[in-house]
Amino acid sequence: MSQSRHAEALLSAITSKRAKAGVIGLGYVGLPLAMSIARAGFSVLGFDIDPSKIDAIEAGKSYIEAVSDAVLGEMTAAGRFSATTDFLQLSDCDVIAICVPTPLTRHRDPDLSFVENTCRQIARALRPGQLIVLESTTYPGTTEEVVKPILENSELRAGEEFFIGFSPEREDPGNRDFETSTIPKVIAGDGPEASKMMEAFYGAVVKTVVPVSSTATAEAVKLTENIFRAVNIALVNELKLVYDAMGIDVWEVIDAAKTKPFGYMPFYPGPGLGGHCIPIDPFYLTWKSREFDQPTRFIELAGEINTAMPHYVVEKLAEGLDRRLGKALSRSRVLIVGLAYKKNVPDIRESPSLKLMELVLERGAEVSYFDPFIPEIPRTREYGHLRGRKSLEWNPQALSDFDAVLIATDHDPVDYDAIARHASLVIDTRNAFARRLIAADTIIKA
Repeated sequence: MSQSRHAEALLSAITSKRAKAGVIGLGYVGLPLAMSIARAGFSVLGFDIDPSKIDAIEAGKSYIEAVSDAVLGEMTAAGRFSATTDFLQLSDCDVIAICVPTPLTRHRDPDLSFVENTCRQIARALRPGQLIVLESTTYPGTTEEVVKPILENSELRAGEEFFIGFSPEREDPGNRDFETSTIPKVIAGDGPEASKMMEAFYGAVVKTVVPVSSTATAEAVKLTENIFRAVNIALVNELKLVYDAMGIDVWEVIDAAKTKPFGYMPFYPGPGLGGHCIPIDPFYLTWKSREFDQPTRFIELAGEINTAMPHYVVEKLAEGLDRRLGKALSRSRVLIVGLAYKKNVPDIRESPSLKLMELVLERGAEVSYFDPFIPEIPRTREYGHLRGRKSLEWNPQALSDFDAVLIATDHDPVDYDAIARHASLVIDTRNAFARRLIAADTIIKA
């Protein structure tokens, strides 16, 4: 079959929705994407190496907040979604989306092992007439320099017998205003035929597609979005330190500044960066830039500032205990409120709360936590020693048993009035009390 006929057949299958989609990695990105593809009318087969996820899906139980049990059950019952750990079934799929983690190594270099291993699995099952799409966030050039060569080890040729593309995920856990199908989707194919397939497939799944000229450009788009946020958060974190030294409330400054209807966009300080994107993505670009002898001083400085914020918070905690209670942190009991990296989500990926807990423990304090969304600390790459710690049951009266309460994540269901009434000392890293018009002499902003 000629190149044009392979492309023509696959494009026809996509356009008619006869194409079967495969989604590899059924986590925060992959499962919502799989549901959006299934709801668009395609048949979807999900793949994951974790058997517990497959068991949950088969039981109709979603483990991702963005996907309800009802939607999962509906798509499964309709025969439009199923899941497996058998990667040999990838040969049954016409379009395959890769949604696996792209973390950093301990030396802050890109760790593409999940992408590479996934591509090797695909290569074993690869057949002519498939479209392979990388959705994992990565540095510009990954699709061309990493994904393509591994897939071509199958002895099939990209652009002739199979096709590749890149479309960065844009999930925002906890955001009620947007879901996968309503977030504009940046897409790029490796060559004109792959680009047509990308536009046809994603155009059937999401409301708006944004085609760009190359996969490297699409990879750069996602990095730019999150570098923009990381740098601006670092700026307000640094301003917090400066204004705190001057006795000025940075949150009041921001609230007043954002009344300007042009030329200003509010960003807010916090105890550090969390989530699967903002703390990680900038370093993918700083690593790749070395290949071109291009410095990334601005990005690296932002990383240094944001990484230092948990240390600043712990110093404010120690200072508050000493000045207000005359007690050393090493002899104190501390309650951390909020373990998730952002409010109202059960997600602790890269959460600064874990670093705060570790730092307070290192200072000799006794530490507990309360989080209505996270009953127990799961296994994590960097904080394995914290695994298994359980959230306290909420008891306002028990707050007085702690020397300090540290607000690390401002979940809405938390009773902040009770904390203000019963806690001896409160360290507020999120301006949670002032936003609720709660005032007390025991509250220190940090």
